[in-house]
Amino acid sequence: MALAREEERAPKLRIFFMPFFASGHIIPMTDLACLFAKRPGVEPTMVTTPANAALILPTLDRSASFGHPVQLLLYSFPSAATNLPSGIENLASVSSDESWKIYKAVDLSRDAHERIIREHTPDAIISDIPFWWTTAIAKDLGIPRITFHAVGVFPQCIMNNLVKNRVHDHVPTDSHPFTIPDLPGPCINMVKSELPEFLKQRDHLTSAWDDLKKSQLESYGVVVNTFYELEHEYCDLFREVDCRRAWFVGPVALCDEQGNAGRGGGESEAARGNRERCMRWLGGKEAGSVLFVCFGSWCYFEDEQLREMALGLEASGMEFLWVVRGDGLGYGKPIADGRVVFEQFMNERLVVEVHKVGVRVWNGFRSSSEKEKVVVPVEAIENAVRKLMEGGEGEEMRKRAAEWAEITEAVWRRWLVA
Repeated sequence: MALAREEERAPKLRIFFMPFFASGHIIPMTDLACLFAKRPGVEPTMVTTPANAALILPTLDRSASFGHPVQLLLYSFPSAATNLPSGIENLASVSSDESWKIYKAVDLSRDAHERIIREHTPDAIISDIPFWWTTAIAKDLGIPRITFHAVGVFPQCIMNNLVKNRVHDHVPTDSHPFTIPDLPGPCINMVKSELPEFLKQRDHLTSAWDDLKKSQLESYGVVVNTFYELEHEYCDLFREVDCRRAWFVGPVALCDEQGNAGRGGGESEAARGNRERCMRWLGGKEAGSVLFVCFGSWCYFEDEQLREMALGLEASGMEFLWVVRGDGLGYGKPIADGRVVFEQFMNERLVVEVHKVGVRVWNGFRSSSEKEKVVVPVEAIENAVRKLMEGGEGEEMRKRAAEWAEITEAVWRRWLVA
């Protein structure tokens, strides 16, 4: 009892969590903050803008209801300076043509970050990689800054190697394959059209790359939303060349004690009713017989492509549940990957070629640029779904995915008791 009273009186370790303005970064960093909140003697604080805070309030409320509160500290989003309407503060809320305004807002948030950090003097900072200046601020205050990565280490190793070696600059065409150099594991080939824009032409990230990497190397360490067993060879390479220390803490989405319902902004009454209806429908299906279709928060499709997907899914004859704007190994399911944003063609290689738990939907021309319109036809979608869901190769993929689900669960149990 005396020890408990002493712990209550002891000052808590105050850690600031500062996410980039994108749902795919904000949500996992919030999950990480909730994990820290479960540790005695830790006071985590999410530091973000008002509209982005709305995405995470349900998660914070749930965490608090379990006795694990996470504080919230707001700063203003530079709407006027970026010419964005009030309340538009997230990469998922703008078109690709206006995404540069979100990145401009990142640069314009530097003064607000410095003011907040100096005013509140936390004991440590975990900030997203775009906020590279927080390393210098933390160093000046004598506190550690840890870099956060929402992206796994496999695509990071690929991007680091391509920035260093520039082999893609010497291919004759954008569709000519080349091999990623200095990468462990199986030989990985890509084509230039699949690469993120910053590797193909100068953009906001090209200009900031050196600052990002210098800041990361000088920071106390890095936390990544992945786990060592999933990418062990690439984790070793990442630790060797890209940071002073690294902790692989994922998949943090599994921290939610009531499941993932309401993540990313909460649930309306209609959404809750629809979720319950979907769960009842799934309850009547044989295990492993339903295809889950979801493309995340930052992916847009033309009407023509949506029609092709719908027709392809129906033509396959398989039952499916399609989430429309409203990944996969941690839930033990193989993946048919058709996403096109930033590093997703790299993630596809990990899923399809390294772990062999998914199929490529389309072997025709593919591009990470929304300006290069490519419509994946009905037949390709139908064939990919059949290959994934039927016997033979599909059965083997489902078996491997189930094995990965067991590994993921074991990793997560280990984290919870550590």
